[in-house]
Amino acid sequence: MSAAGGGRFDADTVVSEGSWDAARAATGSVLTGVDLALTGATPRSFCAVRPPGHHAVADRAMGFCIFGSVAVAARYARSRHGLDRVLIVDWDVHHGNGTQALVESDAGIHFVSMHQWPWYPGTGPASDRGPHGNVWNVPMAGGLAPETYMDALRTAADAATRGFTPDLVLVSAGFDCLAGDPLGGFTLEPEHLAELTTWLVARAEDWCGGRVVSALEGGYAPDRVATAAVEHLKALAA
Repeated sequence: MSAAGGGRFDADTVVSEGSWDAARAATGSVLTGVDLALTGATPRSFCAVRPPGHHAVADRAMGFCIFGSVAVAARYARSRHGLDRVLIVDWDVHHGNGTQALVESDAGIHFVSMHQWPWYPGTGPASDRGPHGNVWNVPMAGGLAPETYMDALRTAADAATRGFTPDLVLVSAGFDCLAGDPLGGFTLEPEHLAELTTWLVARAEDWCGGRVVSALEGGYAPDRVATAAVEHLKALAA
């Protein structure tokens, strides 16, 4: 790190003098979304934030991520708002290792991660269920039909909510799961993510009055991210 505040936390995670403020604002945005959802002001929101968060662990930034915004939001919903059950759904092409590390000790938080395997960061086998069995890792090969990914994610979310009705749904919306992303090999299109969002919102309507807070994670083809973000937002707002 330089005296001006720039440098690298690791080979991937570059920071500048503005990174601290950006990372705090990103996490704060997700916490605001939780507050709005739980006060009834706005049941659903999408936080278009950078840096992403789902690789960051308690004592270390990694994989472009500084703070684990979605994990922090889940813990915040439990501690500040007293929620009994929170569901996190992560469809980023990379395993949400940081999110898992930050929430797996809390049986009141269930975490679903669908990710390409084997891929960075090399974690997230299906056998890793966490110490309380509250983790559903869904490792998938690249290049499969879009419907295969969608069915796998829905099946895992159904399993994660069997006997567990969430009071809030958090989404790690990584748009590097789109076909053509330079860091992934999934084949999803924006319309598939809109369909998954619509499905998740419908489930959330049954579970918790439709409370869904989504945060941007990965995505490295800017035009594709923009298109998918709009479709995702439209499905959240419908």
